[in-house]
Amino acid sequence: MTRPGVRRVTWRAARARRRELTRLCGWSLVESLPALLSGYLIARAVDDGFLVGHPLTGLTWLGALAVAVLLGATATGRTYRSLGAVVEPFRDDLATRVVRGALHDATRTGGHPDSATVTRLTHQVEIVRDTFAGLLMVTRGFLFSAGAALLGLLALAPTVAALAAAPMLVGLAVFIAALPAMVAHQRAYVRAGEHLGQAAATALAGHRDVLACGAQARVTADVQRRVSAQAATERTLARMAAIRSLSLGIGGWLPLVVLLAATPWLVERGLTAGAVLGALIYVSTGLQPALHTLVQGIGGGGLRYVVTLENILRTYPDTAPAPAPHTPRPPTHQTGPAPAIEARGLTFRYGPRSRPVLENFSLTLADGEHLAVVGPSGAGKSTLAALIAGLTPPEAGTVHLAGEPVAHATPAALARMRVLVPQEAYIFTGRLADNLRYLRPDADDSTLETAVDALGARPLATRLGGLAAPITPTQLSSGERQLIAAVRAWLAPAPLVILDEATCHLDPALEATVEDAFAHRPGSLVVIAHRISSAIRAQRLLVLDGDEPATGTHEQLLSRSTTYRLLVGCWDEPAMAPPAPRA
Repeated sequence: MTRPGVRRVTWRAARARRRELTRLCGWSLVESLPALLSGYLIARAVDDGFLVGHPLTGLTWLGALAVAVLLGATATGRTYRSLGAVVEPFRDDLATRVVRGALHDATRTGGHPDSATVTRLTHQVEIVRDTFAGLLMVTRGFLFSAGAALLGLLALAPTVAALAAAPMLVGLAVFIAALPAMVAHQRAYVRAGEHLGQAAATALAGHRDVLACGAQARVTADVQRRVSAQAATERTLARMAAIRSLSLGIGGWLPLVVLLAATPWLVERGLTAGAVLGALIYVSTGLQPALHTLVQGIGGGGLRYVVTLENILRTYPDTAPAPAPHTPRPPTHQTGPAPAIEARGLTFRYGPRSRPVLENFSLTLADGEHLAVVGPSGAGKSTLAALIAGLTPPEAGTVHLAGEPVAHATPAALARMRVLVPQEAYIFTGRLADNLRYLRPDADDSTLETAVDALGARPLATRLGGLAAPITPTQLSSGERQLIAAVRAWLAPAPLVILDEATCHLDPALEATVEDAFAHRPGSLVVIAHRISSAIRAQRLLVLDGDEPATGTHEQLLSRSTTYRLLVGCWDEPAMAPPAPRA
């Protein structure tokens, strides 16, 4: 898994919407016309109009300014429309990351649902969306507004532009130098809030146990400590606001003081009254508001953006595995097809100190073979299915499907190798045909009808109203959902099918029909059996009993495996049959 940084994710989002960003910059340029022209037009209105007794000329210059203001106001509406085209796809990408990561954690073997997922999806993603939009607006506003004001000052007098720009740059440098500390304190504040929420939720969920054990004082003290920690971080954040005020004072107000103090000197060197007024307008309505918006925006929303997005990326890194380095396999002398499954030395446990579910386990399944896996509950049958399917990485060992390694394979590559049908079948709302075509989109109606008949699903399809009928998962029984999922898997082009108790809700007759259809389907079949009848129908059986796994036919295992005899209800010791080769 990889965890890209905030900067890289932000840059990637911006690059993905270059056209929309270009449009946003274009409208921002039009929006900045009043900032560019205001001081110059007012200077002309004063010097060429009102001061020399030509009020009509002065009003004409002010009329030009009014036109620029109207154009800027029109562009402002367009900028928000362009902003949405950049921000909303970024928000959708983050929501997809959260949902994908939460589903991955909840559905992987040994995983668990994350109770904070809804909070992250509805709260943190929205914070990132809003603050990302705010950052774009304040950044482009500063660049265009401050840039336009500086250009206007240069047009009036380069000396005035230098006097105003110098303190503004100093104030900006002070703010940038303080940003790393601000980010660190904002991060501490967010984490303190998360720790407080976890402590409070734990105390509330276990309040009966707390009362029963008499641990009220201890739990209260722990929550109080979390409250104090969050309050301390909030006070630190409040103190950081003083640095923002200092940078605003230097960069926003000091230029006005410098210009006012230098006015006599500037007038002596030929600067007109209108030019002085225009310069003050550029500073007070252009540079100062732009810097104020930038400092407040980045100092507030920008810090929340960095810390919140960092938290999402840390919690939900990219689940796509990194491509495995290409290592050529040693040449083999095998002339026939590669085994459907070749597992070597598999070891897996659910915790670093827990007992291994599988230890140094090996299995070879020939191409086209039908294997049933049986054993008591907790023996590792579903774990083995997840390891073979590539859903769970083993602690040690390797798995190859049709000669291809499962480790580091992409989801698309795994889908071409095998199809796994779990006990709880997933059916989505939509047409029956769309559910059946989920793994084989190019299947025509005739192919679907053949599959429905082969697996005994014709009565269900007729009751639902045919292939074009809409279905709702909650209105189907568990067995009906399993049957639809079985037809879908039977249609899949993958050569290997793994049924992990995928027919446990079907009646025995329909289960036999389904398994017979899979047995005659081209390819290989692994059935995690919940009924012994499923095991008897298989060509070969694998018994997992927590000790040494055993493989063989039904007759061989009756003589060799006590666990298997108990499973089939055979209490008599049969005559010993010749031992079967180990897996």
